[in-house]
Amino acid sequence: MAACGEPGRPWQEEEAAAVVVVGSCMTDLVSLTSRLPKTGETIHGHEFFIGFGGKGANQCVQAARLGAKAAIVCKVGNDSFGNDYIENLKQNHISTEFTYQTRDAATGTASIIVNNEVKTLFNPAPAMADLDPQFYTLSSIFCCNESEAEILTGHAVSDPTTAGKAAMILLERGCQVVVITLGASGCVILSQAEPVPKHIPTEAVKAVDTTGAGDSFVGALAFYLAYYPNLSLEEMLKRSNFIAAVSVQATGTQSSYPYKKDLPLALF
Repeated sequence: MAACGEPGRPWQEEEAAAVVVVGSCMTDLVSLTSRLPKTGETIHGHEFFIGFGGKGANQCVQAARLGAKAAIVCKVGNDSFGNDYIENLKQNHISTEFTYQTRDAATGTASIIVNNEVKTLFNPAPAMADLDPQFYTLSSIFCCNESEAEILTGHAVSDPTTAGKAAMILLERGCQVVVITLGASGCVILSQAEPVPKHIPTEAVKAVDTTGAGDSFVGALAFYLAYYPNLSLEEMLKRSNFIAAVSVQATGTQSSYPYKKDLPLALF
């Protein structure tokens, strides 16, 4: 249990968060156009909207919407976007005890993993070829997409076979479990306990907007790790695949993430 409170209000006991995300909160400014503009060109858009994004916050929101007691460690600007974002977190029932505002910047914080004997799910985004080696060895599960895996390993990833080869390289760097997501093709898993790549497909759906689908997957996986630890990891990945597939069938990022009440009971 964790105690928390607000100025002028008595301290009270609250259930400790089962999913804690250290990551960014970003405001999405989205313009929809018929095509991308060329260098120096101005074109007309047919729709514009502002949404809530940032990989860390996206993952936290998806976990919370599935029913996780969630918290996020992040920093936003002391401006209207920052104020709106904190309200958005509260609306999604995410603890903002460790959400800070600053006058010096308007961007979110980078993801940091600390080995404190808890299960850690590390998503290396944006990926860096010279990633600190400790991220490989200290993460319980190392989860990245095709492009991130390619940057990290230097090997092209385009299908389950090439994903398996990249996962093997990451495993050799000290990862305990490697998950490489492949969009519509599902994901590939490899672990020290079972060092043979296994492809976990996902069902085919008509995608409307794939923005944030990877974060939906990671947020769902975090939820299952926290609340259904007795499930096999393969089963967790299958369910996370399903939830991410639901998210691509609606527009927007967090606005496309499903709530527990909207999903089949068999997932819980």
